[in-house]
Amino acid sequence: MATHPHPTTAPTTIDPAPDPYAPSPLALRAFAGFGLLLVAVCVVATMAVTLTDAISGDGVGGGFVTAGFWACGLAALAGVAALAAPRGALVVAQYSLALAGPLLALMD
Repeated sequence: MATHPHPTTAPTTIDPAPDPYAPSPLALRAFAGFGLLLVAVCVVATMAVTLTDAISGDGVGGGFVTAGFWACGLAALAGVAALAAPRGALVVAQYSLALAGPLLALMD
């Protein structure tokens, strides 16, 4: 005797096909790892810009210097999060924030 599903059960859904052009989780983790190296370079560049401004300028760091260091710190946080849970948006945020750090310090 065959059993039939109860008529009030929801029909099964078919999973959508994965995007063939999306990067793999391993590739995203590799980009996040290289991005952490970029963050380190950008932190050094932000420090160099800040010290140059302190020596040749008025000696006081402004709000853009602070924002530059915050951007580098948030880029490192986004990179670690992208290593833990590989998402394309996290990697893009990591690279954007890392490059924004020295640019914000230059604006001061």
